[in-house]
Amino acid sequence: MFNLDRRRFLGLAAAGAVSTGTLLAGCSPSGAPAVGAPQRGGRLRAAFAGGGSAEVLDPHDCDLYVEIARAKALFDKLADYGNDMSPQPRLAERWEPAADLLTWRITLRQAAFHDGRPVRAADVLHSYARITEPGSSRRAKSSLSVIDLPGSRAVDDRTIEFRLKRPYAEFPNALATLGAYIIPEGTTDFARPVGSGPFKLKSFEPGRAFLGERNPDYFDGAPLLDELEIVVTNDEAARVNALLGKQVEYANDLTLTSARTYEAGGQIRVLRLPRSNFHGLAMKVDRPPFDRPELREAMFHLIDREELVRSVLQGSGQVGNDVYGQGYRYYAEMPQRKQDLNRARDLVRKAGAEGMTIDFDTSDASTGLKEAALAISDQARQIGLNLNVRLGNKDTYWSDIAKNSVLASYRSGGMPLDSHFSQRLLTTSTTNNTAWRRPEFDALYNTAQSTLDERGRAEIYARMQRQLFEEGGFVWWGVSDWIVGSAPNVGGIDDASPANTLNWARFDKVWLA
Repeated sequence: MFNLDRRRFLGLAAAGAVSTGTLLAGCSPSGAPAVGAPQRGGRLRAAFAGGGSAEVLDPHDCDLYVEIARAKALFDKLADYGNDMSPQPRLAERWEPAADLLTWRITLRQAAFHDGRPVRAADVLHSYARITEPGSSRRAKSSLSVIDLPGSRAVDDRTIEFRLKRPYAEFPNALATLGAYIIPEGTTDFARPVGSGPFKLKSFEPGRAFLGERNPDYFDGAPLLDELEIVVTNDEAARVNALLGKQVEYANDLTLTSARTYEAGGQIRVLRLPRSNFHGLAMKVDRPPFDRPELREAMFHLIDREELVRSVLQGSGQVGNDVYGQGYRYYAEMPQRKQDLNRARDLVRKAGAEGMTIDFDTSDASTGLKEAALAISDQARQIGLNLNVRLGNKDTYWSDIAKNSVLASYRSGGMPLDSHFSQRLLTTSTTNNTAWRRPEFDALYNTAQSTLDERGRAEIYARMQRQLFEEGGFVWWGVSDWIVGSAPNVGGIDDASPANTLNWARFDKVWLA
């Protein structure tokens, strides 16, 4: 690692900062010229960053956005996440828990694979067994490991009875988890995969292009498009240029700079998908200096959230409030924190940390990590703290901060609050980057998962969030949009869906005017 001059960023941020109202005015796709009524036909070309020649069409091994988009085109899950991260039925028609929350009965809707075979309970059990098999490192494995598969059974072709290893009130979240796609029983070869999704495979070149054709028998209605082509273009500027040059009609993951440059010209439509990325800091609460609750509280009151949204996020987002998941199911509203330097300064003195130098790890691993660290380190000087910004290896950043960092820039995509708690904040969590280990917090989580009543569960989650708000190790200062671009003649893109939810990259609902 090497140190960064915090002033290197500030001049650029000030020059590029615009007020939230100025940047967002007129940029919503809902304010763009009407595309017209949905119509059938044509090929949509969509550009994504890719993973090179090692890419596969195995839906259980999808990590990149391009892999997820292809998997959504070819396959289905039992459920997927709605705009508020609540599970929405897909191949599952409904789910019913037993009173003890240890048994869940899933009824499948009538759906078919591309070769005409019906989607059956045996296909679901086979898919989940493959994901969770010993030695597997597939993404959905941790979420589905709550299932006692030997104790689960197919009641009939359209009914599955899942037996769980522990009570789990949020079990439908596991059905919706990334990578939990259903494949036909016995599938081992994915060179020409057969799924139940809205498009059938026509051709695939790893690291280059994918072509799918309409599945006329799709259970949720045949796509309007004749064909979907997904091309790989790793350079963001190249994706924008392809859109401007009419070589593609959709470009995933645009930068804030590109959005601001092109959205007013009318050549492309800029769509900002809200509540997609959460920006913050992670403080290790089990070691000096952040084992002192006064110092953690000082960090809560130090940060000028409005300034970071203006400068780091260039106005494309909203301020955070130190509790993850704004706008998501079960999110508990707290009094909005604002910068209070006097209170922060007093808390630093109480913690005995005045004049202290603290290493502050950051990286170029994700957009905004470095810029936020530089801005926050400058703010910290006003309360007598010297945050020594260190730039880490972007390829190993997340594992490095998990092991070694006491203070680090942090970023998260969307996930249900239940998943945020279980993956990051329990004593047994594997990605507990704040080292938050509280037996009473674990007990609240376990009680919530044993509570059948949703209102009672929400009350428990609110108590957990209040505890994190007051003394936790995360500072969530902002929530940013996910930015995609499209040609003016593309209709049907949902501009209210965070990235990685049901309606993100859902090309079966898109049309060309």
